[in-house]
Amino acid sequence: MSDQPFWQTKSLEAMSESEWESLCDGCGRCCLHRLEEEESGEVYTTNVACRLLDTHSCQCSRYPDRKQLVPDCIQLRALDVRAFGWLPATCAYRTLAEGRSLEDWHPLVSGRPESVHEAGISVRGAVISEEFVHPDDFEEHIVTWVGD
Repeated sequence: MSDQPFWQTKSLEAMSESEWESLCDGCGRCCLHRLEEEESGEVYTTNVACRLLDTHSCQCSRYPDRKQLVPDCIQLRALDVRAFGWLPATCAYRTLAEGRSLEDWHPLVSGRPESVHEAGISVRGAVISEEFVHPDDFEEHIVTWVGD
């Protein structure tokens, strides 16, 4: 048995479901609405969150049935995570897919779920629910996040 943590010894595809799920740092950034420029293909992130995102915990409030409630919710899977260039550069799935190491603030490294919030990586206190923003106004909510 290796002394190294699983994320340093296993490919994303070889991870168990629980290992895969534990990679999520709880930042909430993947639950933000994005806008794509049609001509250039450039993707912009807003500070408008999915209605299911608990904006304090940065966790999905209905995670088990999110796909039924929000049909366009993207379920990240090891088989296709490398195609998700829209994920924040700080995301563990993208980080590991690109061959980089997890940051010190990542809960798997720090051992503390709050470290992602303390490092200013999460969306805590910086987003608004889509329930309060008309989709035509999303463009007014484009932001740049730390680490992107």
